[in-house]
Amino acid sequence: MKVARKLLPIGVALLGFMILFAPRPVAAQSCALCYTQAASSGSRMIQALRSGILILIVPPTLLSVGMIFVLYRKRNQVRAAEDDAPDPDSW
Repeated sequence: MKVARKLLPIGVALLGFMILFAPRPVAAQSCALCYTQAASSGSRMIQALRSGILILIVPPTLLSVGMIFVLYRKRNQVRAAEDDAPDPDSW
């Protein structure tokens, strides 16, 4: 477990460098429908598309982060309960 904690910052740094130095076209992938709608409309429609994308992305992301947090907390509670329980082999 100590080795995993030591490797975690290295993994996070490696992921950060991969994202930072990724080629620009990799991040520019988009759906064809959004592209054609944005290209054929004015600035208000483009702003509405951007807002819509954010509205559709934020709630699932927050729910996922919240669920991971709850599961992490429950995992620690279960481990603490297992440590406090008497060992059935010691009878």
